[in-house]
Parts: sequence; C-alpha cells; structure tokens
Amino acid sequence: MGSPIDEPNHHPDESPQHEVEIPENFALGVTTVTFEDYDRFAMDTGRKFPSDCGWGRGKRPVIFVNWSDAMAYAAWLSRQTGERYRLPSEAEWEYAARAGTTTPFATGHCIHTDQANYDGSVDYAGCGADTQVYREKTLPVGSLPANPWGLQEMHGNVFEWTADCWHPNYLGAPTDGSTWETNYREDCLHMVRGGSWFNVPGYLRSAFRFWFYSNVTNNNLGFRLAKDFLS
Repeated sequence: MGSPIDEPNHHPDESPQHEVEIPENFALGVTTVTFEDYDRFAMDTGRKFPSDCGWGRGKRPVIFVNWSDAMAYAAWLSRQTGERYRLPSEAEWEYAARAGTTTPFATGHCIHTDQANYDGSVDYAGCGADTQVYREKTLPVGSLPANPWGLQEMHGNVFEWTADCWHPNYLGAPTDGSTWETNYREDCLHMVRGGSWFNVPGYLRSAFRFWFYSNVTNNNLGFRLAKDFLS
C-alpha cells in the first residue's frame, strides 16, 4: 500500500509503502452507488434528493452526498437486505483499485480517457494521458472498461468516500486492512480515493490520497460500498 518515492506525482502521505493483509470475507461494489440506488433510499427515509447538476440521474453516480449521507445509506441498505454494508477502509479500496498491480494505475504506467473519466487536457509523466478529451461531467457507471477484477471506474468519474480519517503518512497505519479511525486531529477529515472527472490524471493513481471534511458535498464526490460476508 502506498507508492514508491520515485513514482511520478508521489506525495509524502503515500509513504512509507507497507504490506497490508486484506481479509477475504468482504466484497466491494462493482460500481459506485448510483442516483437510481440513492433515490430509493431518499424516498424511503424522507431524506433530501441530491442535485444531479442537470447531467441526469439513473445510472450516473450519485453526487452531492457527504460522509454521513453515505454512512446512512449503508445502514439503510443493511436493514433492507439483512446484509452488512459499509464504507470500505482505505486499504480495502486501494487493494481493489490495484487489482493485483503495482503500477500507478491498474492500467499500467499510464491511463487514457477511453479507460477513465478525467481532465485529459493534462499529461501524466509524459506518458500520453493528455488525449485532449475532457468531458466536464460524470459518466453513467459502467461506461468504461472494468479493471482486471471487474470493478468499474475505480479510477476517475467521482472521488469515493472511505471510512478512514486522514493522517499525514502511513506510520502506525493498520496492517490488517481495517479502518484507521484514530484521529490525527480533533476532527476526522475523511479520506476519499480515486480521483474524478474534474481532476488531472495524477489524482487517479491507485495510491493517491485526498480528504474532505465530513459535511462536504461536491459534484465530483460519491461513494462505493463494501459488504462483509456474515458467518
């Protein structure tokens, strides 16, 4: 987990690289939660319907949802199904995004706009990521090729909330794949992963980390759920 210091666009909070043992009793959603999914929850609970920016609802990833909204959706879906849904830990998310790779992206040392939704006006380390395609909005989930493990849009489209709090580096991070909940600050700045349609390709790297305050909503921020297999 993390990135080597010679990886282009490496940040100090991606160090030190370390091994994490991920439990086998969890699954990650093939896609991010969509408006179609979230609107059922909002209708059932009387919660506010988030804006779609005029881009359309349906199979597009839900946006303008904060961390608490995502947690509430996971709790609601757990009650509806009898399963245990939750936000993934950072380690689980990166494990799934890498899909067995050690390169900056699951696609290798470069990524292109026919593989991910990002700002293609900017290159990454001279690799040719600057295709000059910039869609300037989300795409419906499943619009682009899945990663080697069958997961859609792990790179780009929308940033994804995780359960972890921000820390300035990985010193003291859990090595069992669990959520790092111990606060570095008095308030927990929750980690988001994956980059988005708005971001340059360096933000889409599997190791890239960013954070938002828990009450933040944005038009490039959504979430994907993990599920525990109950014994």
